[in-house]
Amino acid sequence: MYNLHLATIAIIAANVLVSLRGFNDQNFFERYKFSIGAIKAGQRERMFTSGFLHVDISHLFFNMFTLYFFANVVITWFGPTKFLIIYFISLVAGSLLALFFHKDEPYYSAVGASGAVTGILYAAILLKPDMQLGILFIPIPLPAYVLGIGYLLYSIYGMKSRLGNIGHTAHFGGAIGGYVITLLFRPSLLVTDTLMVLLLALPIVILFVLAKMSKI
Repeated sequence: MYNLHLATIAIIAANVLVSLRGFNDQNFFERYKFSIGAIKAGQRERMFTSGFLHVDISHLFFNMFTLYFFANVVITWFGPTKFLIIYFISLVAGSLLALFFHKDEPYYSAVGASGAVTGILYAAILLKPDMQLGILFIPIPLPAYVLGIGYLLYSIYGMKSRLGNIGHTAHFGGAIGGYVITLLFRPSLLVTDTLMVLLLALPIVILFVLAKMSKI
């Protein structure tokens, strides 16, 4: 599982190189980060480029470490081309959801591969929900789908309460991207794993119901 595929190496290398440039060049960082005001002014490329910038080494490491653990699950099922499609669509989906929820906040900004990585994570959980995953402070492994659902519910709470300096909206958008594209690539999951598909859709439904009710 931990033998990195060339596609994963390429994604990690791109994130490292762009992030290092951003660490050392503030003008570069400011020019390519996600910024509502700049995007609405026409700089739409920021919705893509921001996914390769990170705030610091720890931010970069955490995202790439998560990708390291789950990329091969997706590649094993779909191959590298579809893995890359899921990654990049999840990245853009995260930016689109952030734009949707923060469109009236011109100073809202964000960076990081979290949306894309969360898309890969959610795709991996959908493909292999019986994976056992460990988490800090919990002494026993939990089924992947439990952690996936819990993470998105936490993201809804984070979006609602503006918890921490974290792009919860991009995380959620990335998960939606990973979920939808995985089902498009493997629609048989709707028949073979109907309950799991519905369970993993639950946080997504909750988010849009709350949005419709103006509760978030």
